[in-house]
Amino acid sequence: MAKHFVFFFILVLCLSATLQKEGKKRRKVKRNSSEVAHPRTFLGVPEKGSILFALNGTQAPVFSNAPPALALLSNITKIYLDGPLSTRVIPIIYILAMAVGMPANIAILCMLATKLRKVSSAILYCSLAVSDLLLLLSLSFKTYYHLHGNNWAFSEDLCRLVTACFYGNLYCSAQTLACISIKRYIAVVHPFLYKGLPKRTCATWMTVAVWGVFAAGVTPELLVQQSYWIPEVNRTTCHDVLPLKESTHVLLLHSSLFLTIFCLLLPLVVTIVCYSRIICELNRSHHDWSVYIKASSLVFVIFLVCFTPAGVLQLSHQIQLFLGTEGLYMYFKAAVCLCCLHACLDPFLFVLMSKSAGSRLNFKPFVKMSVSLSA
Repeated sequence: MAKHFVFFFILVLCLSATLQKEGKKRRKVKRNSSEVAHPRTFLGVPEKGSILFALNGTQAPVFSNAPPALALLSNITKIYLDGPLSTRVIPIIYILAMAVGMPANIAILCMLATKLRKVSSAILYCSLAVSDLLLLLSLSFKTYYHLHGNNWAFSEDLCRLVTACFYGNLYCSAQTLACISIKRYIAVVHPFLYKGLPKRTCATWMTVAVWGVFAAGVTPELLVQQSYWIPEVNRTTCHDVLPLKESTHVLLLHSSLFLTIFCLLLPLVVTIVCYSRIICELNRSHHDWSVYIKASSLVFVIFLVCFTPAGVLQLSHQIQLFLGTEGLYMYFKAAVCLCCLHACLDPFLFVLMSKSAGSRLNFKPFVKMSVSLSA
């Protein structure tokens, strides 16, 4: 009897050890599989509970300096990350924009610094130049990122800051250009109203409102994780692959849609309406406004070329994300790259508009009234 009891006791110990060993293997496999989430293209849903995904309140890794990992389920993302569009074409355009835009905007700021108290438009153009400079500054980091195969070599905090500065200043520039078009529209179409307005006060409040929207718009970009490790391509992306279906990033998805509609598409519509009315009114005038009409038409066309593709594609891209599909991201990135060119064109457009509208001319039948379109 004692022998049977000893044999039974040894058998139980062996079975217990075997089960414990098997349990450790299963937990190890589960832990390894949870290190990589499997998102849709450009989207990710990281699993919670893994050491790699132990996150703090702002989704930054706690126990590891490495960013959270996401896996790619589609070749579309990999094609974009490895393709010449993102690694050659986009950074080359960024370099050209910085080479032209930075000195041009600095020169405009120096020129306008002495006119802030005299010309109300100088306030709006200074705001536009500052916005363009911040955008171009963010392009320096994005250029490095793209030239190194879309591999983010800097910190998570810098990724958030660069992303917020990049997209925030695109919206800020679009709104400022819309404000300038509204100001010119009132000056041409409603000259009596324009002459009675406190122009400097209106321009100041317009600028404050634009930068207030900018501050509110970039906040979601600063609060969520932006950089993720992609094992399939062996690199860390910045903003290109995000777990937008996760509760931590839902705010970013909704805020991006809101900003696209109200800070990009709405300014685009306002600018189209304003410049269309300006050109129509000047064509009906008895004075020769051909130079100003050509300058306004050029500004109008450049605004359309730079901002329309980005606005339309970003809205379509956001709608696709809500529907759970993805396929327009690389086209959207190309359109945003084109949109950045306005940052190096704005200073030259300002000089062109100033020269064409610098003289005080009588407009339409209001012979006794003098209107300066550059005031």
